[in-house]
Amino acid sequence: MKGVIFNAVEEAVVGLYSEDTWDDLLDAAGVDGHYTSLGNYDDAELSALIGAACPMTGHEPNELIRILGRHAFPHLADRYPELVDEAAGTHDFLRRVNDIIHPEVLKLHPDASPPSFDFEDRPDSVLRITYHSERRLGVLAEGLILGAGDRFEEEVDVRIVSGAGEATTVFDVRAVKVQGG
Repeated sequence: MKGVIFNAVEEAVVGLYSEDTWDDLLDAAGVDGHYTSLGNYDDAELSALIGAACPMTGHEPNELIRILGRHAFPHLADRYPELVDEAAGTHDFLRRVNDIIHPEVLKLHPDASPPSFDFEDRPDSVLRITYHSERRLGVLAEGLILGAGDRFEEEVDVRIVSGAGEATTVFDVRAVKVQGG
C-alpha cells in the first residue's frame, strides 16, 4: 500500500485524537510509522494499526476504518487538489476515479495498485458503485466516499448492497446537496 494512504490515516488520527495517540498507536501496533508518501508498505501494517486502535478508541474495526477513511479524504484532496477541484459533486468526482484520478496516481506512483470501480446509474439519483480490490478495503472506500460528500457539501447515503469485506463490494450511493451549502 502506498505511503500516502498511511500519511492520510496519520493525519486523520492526529486530527481526531492527538499526536500522542498516533505515537501510542504506533507502539501498540509494533510499527515504526516512518511512512513516506512515495514508499510502499505492507498492507499488514494498516491491519496492525487498526487492530491496535480499536481498544484505544472503543470502535469496532470496520467502524474505525470507515471513520478514518472519511477523515482521511480531506488530507488526500489537499495533496492532490487538481484531481478534486474540477468535480461538480460527489457522483461526478467518483466517476473520475478510474479515468482521471487513478491514472494520475499511477503517473506519480507507478508501482501503486489502486482499486477499480464500475458505475451504474440507478433510479432516484443513486449511483451504484462496484469496488474491486484484492485488499478488501471496501469499508475504507465507503469512508472516503463519505469524506467526498463532506468536501462537496452533500449529504451522502452509502448502502452496501453486497460483498462487505470481499474483493468486490457493491455500494449504492445517493448524494444530495446540503441546503445552504
